[in-house]
Amino acid sequence: MQAWAGGLVRNKAEQEKFEQHDNSYFIEGAWTASGEVIEAPNPEQAQGSHQQDFSESGLRLFNGQFVSVEEKPFLERKTMNQSLPNQRNFIQPQANVIQPSSPTSTPPLAASNAPCCGEIAAPADSCCGATEPTSISAKPEAKTSRADNRESLPIAIIGAGPIGLAAAANLIQRDQDFILLEAGPRIAASIWEWRHVRLFTPWSYLIAPASKRILQADHSWQAPDDNEVPFAKELVERYLDPLAANERIASRLKLNHQVTTISRDGHDRMKDGNRNEAPFLIVADTPDGPRRFYARAVIDASGTWNTPNPMGAGGIEADGEQQFQDHIRYGMPDVLDRERDRYAGKRVLVVGSGHSATGAVLSLVELANEAPETMIAWAVRRTNPAKLWGGGEADEIQARGALGTRVKEAIESGKATLLTNLAIGAICQHTDGLEILNVDGVPQVIVDEITVATGSRPNLNMLRELRLELDAATEATKALGPLIDPNQHSCGSVPPHGAKELKHPEGGFYLAGMKSYGRAPTFLMRTGYEQVRSIAAELSGDHEAARKVELTLPSTGVCSTDLVNQERGDSCKITSSCETNVSIEASNRCEANG
Repeated sequence: MQAWAGGLVRNKAEQEKFEQHDNSYFIEGAWTASGEVIEAPNPEQAQGSHQQDFSESGLRLFNGQFVSVEEKPFLERKTMNQSLPNQRNFIQPQANVIQPSSPTSTPPLAASNAPCCGEIAAPADSCCGATEPTSISAKPEAKTSRADNRESLPIAIIGAGPIGLAAAANLIQRDQDFILLEAGPRIAASIWEWRHVRLFTPWSYLIAPASKRILQADHSWQAPDDNEVPFAKELVERYLDPLAANERIASRLKLNHQVTTISRDGHDRMKDGNRNEAPFLIVADTPDGPRRFYARAVIDASGTWNTPNPMGAGGIEADGEQQFQDHIRYGMPDVLDRERDRYAGKRVLVVGSGHSATGAVLSLVELANEAPETMIAWAVRRTNPAKLWGGGEADEIQARGALGTRVKEAIESGKATLLTNLAIGAICQHTDGLEILNVDGVPQVIVDEITVATGSRPNLNMLRELRLELDAATEATKALGPLIDPNQHSCGSVPPHGAKELKHPEGGFYLAGMKSYGRAPTFLMRTGYEQVRSIAAELSGDHEAARKVELTLPSTGVCSTDLVNQERGDSCKITSSCETNVSIEASNRCEANG
């Protein structure tokens, strides 16, 4: 005897017998209930059929089961207590499931003046009282929500560069727990890409006070000379690597953790709910797949290095920019060592007008001294090159002032050609190389390689589920934007600022370091160090210390407003009486091509 689950008889008489005995069997091509054989189709007739009528037998095959075709829905009929073949997993036991209401419900009463439950007054919990809520099954064991334990969660720092590590050092000194997520395979991964570049700021500007105190506690660390100007490689190896190796930081550091999303646990951008009480949810891509972290606050110090601006005018890619990526390098290539063969003896175009572009031009000039066939063109959008030369001797940072002086000499001596008022619109293939066209389609220069140093912009995709306030022009934190926007501020002076100016509507979230500056072209590490000192104090509850911010920055010796006047044809003399200014250290980011 072979049992078939769900086999039902086809008429009421047999149905009654079936219900009494609570079983049915398939025997030799027929159905039986209570020992009586009822005609039915052979199972071979049903093979390969999802739903098929057998009118002569009064049965229907549905999903491999024979069911009656009576008016009563077959899903309400009684079936065998036997599992279906090839059963698939579906709802799991621990899920919260709305329980169905009882199948036997009281039919609605006809309208009358009598109470809904008859002449007798209905109790409060009856059909005439409060409606009984739909029941929801509880989880096996109630757990305390993350929101209840939010204050016990760590603070998340995104990015293990100079500013992220300084944030960690400040939190350590305030006995605050944290996790440090770094996208790269090592700390300071972005700086390591341009480790061949000499900075223009001395060590006295490069070491955060809190970080220095931690390093000095380890008597094996040798502090560098404050007046020495290091290469980026030295910055990493002599300062950042020893700092990250400290056990209190190393134990909380997670490399190869690329943060892709930051949100509020259980709250998308649209949902209010208990938003400010909910912890932050951070999703990171790792070699082992995506991982989730929860934090009570977030300091995003991930920088902007990995999102460079395109070379095209108007903030968009030039036509052909994607097509010719094999001949385009963003940032600061190592033309004198690791990438020498790529540039030696080639025609190279440098695009951009900041310190990164200046440094790239000077490196190529040095390469041309060794490989004379190397030819250098420098494209900028501005018509007046005065700002390219910087403040010279008036710059309070000697090495920074020297950059402008050296590149001016290179242009005037013909070692490099400066192309002004060039807004790039397209790159086209030419029989002799790559042809660069302006936005009007007029050819400007034919080259072999292109270095794009047009600045960078913040990666905001990972922050789309957070409620932020950003400056419309710079994409910096809203309160900070007008203070650093070169279109507005005079001489580049930046007032001291901290947690108060860096806060967002999303309580507990802060942008720090380069990313807090958005697209603004200038930044000093000392600025970021003061930012995270103030933020750490705020998150520790020391609001007085958070508000007491101090920031003294060196003057560049050149005022941007004076240069704007010169661009307009005014004869305003450039003075060196500018107030404090911020500027990139030898280009750990690039200025815009303006």
